[in-house]
Amino acid sequence: MRFSHEALEKNSALLIVLIILVVAVGGLVEIVPLYFQRSTTEPVAGLKPYPPLQLVGRDIYVREGCYNCHSQMIRPFRAETERYGHYSVAGEFVYDRPFQWGSKRTGPDLARVGGRYSDEWHRIHLDNPRDVVPESNMPAYPWLAKTPAGSDDIEAKLKVLRALGHPYSDGDITGARKELAGKTEQDALIAYLQGLGTALKVR
Repeated sequence: MRFSHEALEKNSALLIVLIILVVAVGGLVEIVPLYFQRSTTEPVAGLKPYPPLQLVGRDIYVREGCYNCHSQMIRPFRAETERYGHYSVAGEFVYDRPFQWGSKRTGPDLARVGGRYSDEWHRIHLDNPRDVVPESNMPAYPWLAKTPAGSDDIEAKLKVLRALGHPYSDGDITGARKELAGKTEQDALIAYLQGLGTALKVR
């Protein structure tokens, strides 16, 4: 009996089952090997989980929607690496939940912004971006400097992340509130930005 493609296309139930099967197999073939590659599952040398202040800053980064305009992934193309630095590698993001790679660049990529500018530059930039970049269309975030960094749930966050495999010690968890004492949301966001891309040491 000859196989007829027309018969397959006319049987919509069979066609749906076969499409699901092909997509499932293709997805497994692409995704499963990544779980066994050390370069995608283990942190790069020197990478540590976010300390409490940076963790709160990361939450503020997500809350304020910074990822809508700033990506955090440098692709391995010359135009990108010359502008932003070494291309991103998976081992840099093992402690990011969720990762902030993004794909939109209304503003510059922030994957290697850590240490590029001073804390004071970031403060001025967050209060009013046009004071340091006149053509910027980024909104100002002056309230961050007046809002205390939230510490009520920091221990719970660290415990959840430890359960997910982040190497936080009991001391890290019990001392978290002390680290956030007297800090503003602006301090936390700047601490997060100053840590971005600093773990990968490129010769």
